[in-house]
Amino acid sequence: MAPGIRVRPAVPADLEACADVWRAGLDGYGARVGRPPLMTAPGPLVALLGHLQATDPELFLVAVRGAVDAGSPADAGRPRGEAGDTGAERVVALVSAVRRAHVWFLAMLFVHPDEQARGLGRRLLDAVLPSRDEATTLATCTDAAQPVSSALYARRGIVPRLPVLELVGRPEPDRLPALPEGVRAVPFELLAGGPADAPARRHLAEAIATLDGGLLGYAHPEDHAFLAANGRLGYLYQAGDGRVLGYGYTSAAGRVGPVAVREEALFPGVLGHLLGAVAPAGAFSTWVPGAAGVAMTSLLEAGLRLEDFPALLCWDRPFADFSRYLPITLAVL
Repeated sequence: MAPGIRVRPAVPADLEACADVWRAGLDGYGARVGRPPLMTAPGPLVALLGHLQATDPELFLVAVRGAVDAGSPADAGRPRGEAGDTGAERVVALVSAVRRAHVWFLAMLFVHPDEQARGLGRRLLDAVLPSRDEATTLATCTDAAQPVSSALYARRGIVPRLPVLELVGRPEPDRLPALPEGVRAVPFELLAGGPADAPARRHLAEAIATLDGGLLGYAHPEDHAFLAANGRLGYLYQAGDGRVLGYGYTSAAGRVGPVAVREEALFPGVLGHLLGAVAPAGAFSTWVPGAAGVAMTSLLEAGLRLEDFPALLCWDRPFADFSRYLPITLAVL
């Protein structure tokens, strides 16, 4: 470990500093490949970091510089001092992973540019990696413009396998496909109201869990709860006889996803409905795995465009059907 740096579990008070490290890390290598500085608002990122820390606190670590408070043991490891206080801890790197059933997914690994090339990223990764066994799948998503990170993961068996492309834009209304005849979109809010044991609410939870289990290999209700709490609007797609055909999320912020369908042929109508269900203040944005060719074609034909370099989905063994699933983000599938 570099002198003066120690690693500890992250706490909620670290999250804004973690967002600053994330931004500095992306801008640091982005400038080398011609990307402009990031202009994203910090709120959604801090909310995502809070979700990661709340669901998997033992897998969210920060590396800090600064004095160790010798006071109460209960306060050990917490940031100290006011802004500008040179004695306060300063977050210089973070790592966060999530465990969903048998899948361990690396959500984030960022080191401030001032602290890079000292082995800190490698040490943080190894601190949260589980022991290799046949029951655990290791996966992550990395930036194709950052070969150093891709090589770091590949050396541990988490090899780049599949591109994930960001599609951005405002669709042409007359180019949005309609849902197939007989398929209806039911807002989650109509099913999720009432007590937890209400039949409609149980039906929604079971339908989502079944789709996720079939496509991702695991259910992840904690991530769906995060989406609902942060403004994404969910729809369940049903056939006339009540069979569940898929689900999808859209939002007034323009984020589309996750989307899960039983058949690829449903993607055009489902995506057309999600893009037409809200009028965002800006552009829509969604991540599309290269295996989801039907989704990709539908979105391009609707008027969205490919944005920037692709990301790369990496894993040590196959675990999901990405031809019928669009992820939440690159940090949480």
